[in-house]
Amino acid sequence: MKIFVALKRVPHTATKIRLAAAKSRSIQAENVEFTMNPYDEIALAEAIRIKERLGGEVTALSLGSDEAQGILRTALAIGADSAIHIRAPLPTGLELDGYQTSMAIHAVLRERAFDLLLLGRLAVDDQSSQVGTMVPRLLGIPSVADVVKIEPLEGRARFHHLVEGRVEVVECQLPAAATAQKALAEARYPSVKQIMTAKKKTIECVEACLPEPALEALELELPPPRKAGRIVGQGPAAVPELVRLLREEAKVL
Repeated sequence: MKIFVALKRVPHTATKIRLAAAKSRSIQAENVEFTMNPYDEIALAEAIRIKERLGGEVTALSLGSDEAQGILRTALAIGADSAIHIRAPLPTGLELDGYQTSMAIHAVLRERAFDLLLLGRLAVDDQSSQVGTMVPRLLGIPSVADVVKIEPLEGRARFHHLVEGRVEVVECQLPAAATAQKALAEARYPSVKQIMTAKKKTIECVEACLPEPALEALELELPPPRKAGRIVGQGPAAVPELVRLLREEAKVL
C-alpha cells in the first residue's frame, strides 16, 4: 500500500508566542522551538503501522522553508521510506491560508499514484482544520475527517470517525484520504541510531506552486491576560461569600 502523509512544522505547544510587532500579522520566529504538528505525528504513526502490517511504502511531505526538512528527517527516522520537501519561504508556517497550502500539496500529489493520504485533523498553530479536507477535494478522492480507526481492505478502506459523540463507520474506494484524531495511533519517537541513519537519506525537493491567497490576515492579537485570583476567606466561613461572587460576578450560578 502506497501512503502519503502530510506534515506541518509548527511552534511547540509549550512555547511562549510573541508578536513580531504591534499591529503585526506575524509572530517572532527567533527563540521559538518548532516541531512536527502533534496530529500529524499520529497520522504518521498510523501510516507506519499499516505498512508494517500490510507492506508498502510511506512517503512524508511537508511545505515550508529549509527548516521543514527537520521534521522530514524525523519522519524518516520514525519509519517513513521517503520524503518530499515542497519548498517555499515560510519562516513560521502562518504565512499561507488553507487554500494556498492545499493547492501546493495538490500540485505535488496529482501526478503521483497512491492508495491513502493521511493528514492531522488540524494544525495547532492556526487551527483552521481546512487542509485535511480541501486537498482530497481538489484531488477528487473521498475523504473522512476525525478518524479513530482505519481498516484497509482489498481496493477499499473502512474508516471509523467521530460524529457528535458517536463513532460512524464509512467504507469507500481507494485512493482515499483521512484526517487523524487522537485515538487513531500512539505517536512514535525515533532512537538515536534511527536519527543518525535518517541524516544520510535523500529528501526530494520541489518548488511550491502557490496561488494568490483566498484570505488575508489583517492583524494578530494575543489573548488578554487572565485576572489574578482572589482569596475570599478560609474554611466554611468563606462559603457564603464565594457563592455570592459566583452568582453576582462570575454569573455561573
